[in-house]
Amino acid sequence: MTDIPRLYTALAEWCACVLYLKTMGTRLRGPRLWAACTVALVIQAAFLVLTGGLPIGFWIPCMALAVGFMFLFLLLFGGGSPAGAGYCCVRAFVLAELAASLEWQIHCFFLGPDERGWRSLLLLAVVYGAVFAAMYALERRYCAAGQGVAVTWREFGSSAVIGVAVFTISNLSFLSIRTPFTGQYSGEILNIRTLVDLGGTAILFAYHIQRSELRLRRELESVQNVLQNQYLQYQQSKESIDLVNRKYHDLKHQIAWLREENDPEKRSAFLDAMESEIRNYEAQNKTGNPVVDTMLTSKGLYCASHDITLTCVVDGALLDFMDVMDICTIFGNALDNAIEYVETLVETEKRLIHVTVSAQKGFVLLSFENYCEAVPDFDGGLPVTTKGDAAYHGYGLKSMRHVAQKCGGTLTVQKRENWFELKILLPLPAAPQ
Repeated sequence: MTDIPRLYTALAEWCACVLYLKTMGTRLRGPRLWAACTVALVIQAAFLVLTGGLPIGFWIPCMALAVGFMFLFLLLFGGGSPAGAGYCCVRAFVLAELAASLEWQIHCFFLGPDERGWRSLLLLAVVYGAVFAAMYALERRYCAAGQGVAVTWREFGSSAVIGVAVFTISNLSFLSIRTPFTGQYSGEILNIRTLVDLGGTAILFAYHIQRSELRLRRELESVQNVLQNQYLQYQQSKESIDLVNRKYHDLKHQIAWLREENDPEKRSAFLDAMESEIRNYEAQNKTGNPVVDTMLTSKGLYCASHDITLTCVVDGALLDFMDVMDICTIFGNALDNAIEYVETLVETEKRLIHVTVSAQKGFVLLSFENYCEAVPDFDGGLPVTTKGDAAYHGYGLKSMRHVAQKCGGTLTVQKRENWFELKILLPLPAAPQ
């Protein structure tokens, strides 16, 4: 039996890699990306074609090297980790085996193994186009939400075991026909190969959906815990601030009583200053939204006791359309992250945090800025957590992004000069007619 042309195999492997580059993200864009893909295709095709005439003993090592080229292609130009590149490489290889085997089986049945004319190229384009377009559609429809979920080495190992098993069983007939799992005729061999590759592709796809759902469910539970903790923190802060407000209210009455009972000029001037401070305190914590007032006052009291300068220019009334827990999530996490960083600065004059909430042409812009000397690493548009276990941290920013997306807005972070900036842009609801 004539085996699949090596050039066809190289093209299938390259197409599969390009497909998974689209799903996992790329480091390059535009012409640079396509130039890199072209070079990868030339290398893959040249290697497989030049090694096509080697003895059967070199077949497995050559296939291993071909898979290695696929892995390097995904690792160098993809946006994931080595484990993620390996995971996608396994899926790409099994999918490429399916596409090549299916195309060659149809080719041999309708055209014969010796046909190399325009009909052969047309059939190649149709079958490859159908296989990879169908897989791309499935990836977008069922797996888009989990594409960004990090792959662990254990998950890569599980997928590698599946991939090796599929490749071994599907190609066993080429090594020996004297087993219960092989065929003796070309038609049987092609059927076994195509059906096993189809089953392997389905198993890996189902495994991908399952791991994505499990990881996203775990992340959702963690985000929910963050939301609940922020709400509990808000409730505790509200109780504390209510107590402070009552004390200040009582103090105002005491000042009035003292003014009536004792009226030395020095005492009067002192009491006037105290009243002025009380008015300043009240003005600083009246943004027009009681939830925002509570969060800012609570964090402000903490900052004042830790030599942190917190300045606010906030129109809280713009956030009246938001849920209480959503406001707690944004302000609680943003201020906690800023406070946590500036507390590490030795020079207290650099412990600066600035918060603004303002209207911007039909949108409300929430801006949280803090002085920052370090250059953070970014992954997926968010800074990488500096805490020990990244798997259990970093959910504060993710929960804020979730709230922004739920409200139809966006969250962006950037480092500009010596300032770390977190901005959330939300559309204002249309006024009722």
